[in-house]
Amino acid sequence: MSFATHVVQSLKEAGFPAIYPVNPKYAEVLDLPCYPSLQAIPGVVDHVVVSIPAESALALLDDCAAKGVKSVHFFTAGFSETGDAERAELERAMLSKARAGGFRIIGPNCVGLFVPKSRLVTGAGMALEPGPIALVSQSGGHAHDLPYYGGPRGLRFSKVVSYGNALDVDESELLEYFSQDPDTEIIAAYIEGVRDGRRFVGALREAAVRKPVVIYKGGTTEAGQRAAHGHTASLTSSLAVFEALCRQVNAIQVGDVDSLIDVLVALRFVAPLPRGTGVALVGTGGGPSVLASDEMEKAGLRLPPFSLEVQAELRQLLPLAGSIFSNPVDAPTLLSSEAISATMHVLGKVPEIDMLIYHLGFHPVSRWGGGRLSSPAFLQATIDALREAQRATGKPVLLALRPAPERDGMKDFLAAQEAFVGAGFPVFHSLGPAAAAMARVVAWNQL
Repeated sequence: MSFATHVVQSLKEAGFPAIYPVNPKYAEVLDLPCYPSLQAIPGVVDHVVVSIPAESALALLDDCAAKGVKSVHFFTAGFSETGDAERAELERAMLSKARAGGFRIIGPNCVGLFVPKSRLVTGAGMALEPGPIALVSQSGGHAHDLPYYGGPRGLRFSKVVSYGNALDVDESELLEYFSQDPDTEIIAAYIEGVRDGRRFVGALREAAVRKPVVIYKGGTTEAGQRAAHGHTASLTSSLAVFEALCRQVNAIQVGDVDSLIDVLVALRFVAPLPRGTGVALVGTGGGPSVLASDEMEKAGLRLPPFSLEVQAELRQLLPLAGSIFSNPVDAPTLLSSEAISATMHVLGKVPEIDMLIYHLGFHPVSRWGGGRLSSPAFLQATIDALREAQRATGKPVLLALRPAPERDGMKDFLAAQEAFVGAGFPVFHSLGPAAAAMARVVAWNQL
């Protein structure tokens, strides 16, 4: 299926109200009338998605001006990112036509807009429920992957903009817009390079003052810089300069898409956001608990040892055999809601503890919990226990669920994840990434 057909199908499935396929070769596309030209469409056209050869771009833009179009998204590649001087000149001519015609260009070489509230989509598989996160992405792949992979963990988006070569609309303008957008509470960004460094610094500073901003900077190595230039014609800046800027304006910097998702999950669902790094780790499985403790402290979180008085309380609640009481807390009965609730209430009263983390699936029997961890009775009772512990202690509760390695176990894992996410808990897929995300968020929240 071509990109153009895929866009039409995605818009239909999303329920977008007015879709006009344009291609002189066809009278109909996916049961919709297909028009020979933009001018042949009856009525108003606001936004045009373009997937035609680059050589035909200028003629199309003349049609857009005549039709009174407001914005044009070029999926089409083959412009300045090729390194060809004539293609770069073609981009400049396109921008001149956009200025004269009174419309804006998104791209070229990008997947454009995803606006759930308006049902404006260019790809399938992403949640259409609007949310408070905006994404600015120079990469089309990341613009799709972040909502797609973040969706099952509860992330929902106000708007996603993939802007590619940034001929017209660029990262600075988007940051300025989202800093003022009432539908956006958190801003995420994937950036390879910037066109106007001075404007970008101002835009990022203003956005970070108003809202949390999480940035993944692409092209941080020599090879990555070469790839970025070939990808979107970006001239990347020094990594040291970029890191210094993020520290200066208190933007949260991450190094990959998975980390970006983890930090967004923390910002969205960890409540209240802690200002300290003290963790109480609760779960079952001695080896995984020891490993998790190492990962947490390496990431910058602390697992303070519990006093003898606290340990004595825990010994009254949990079996002596096979248990650890000093932090982490590990016991074979910590798969029951009663033990979880009682343990969380004790640990939540410890002054040095800023957050409570419960981990599941790190020590399953034969497969992911043997089906027990996905049963409605277990899930609802555990959710109720964790929710009550969070309410009673005033400290956030986080979950780490390790995905299963095989098909049946993965079904159980997905059922558990869906239940916990639906209850509003932050879910991470491993304790190391959870620790890294929380260390970043705590450092941001302390400033």
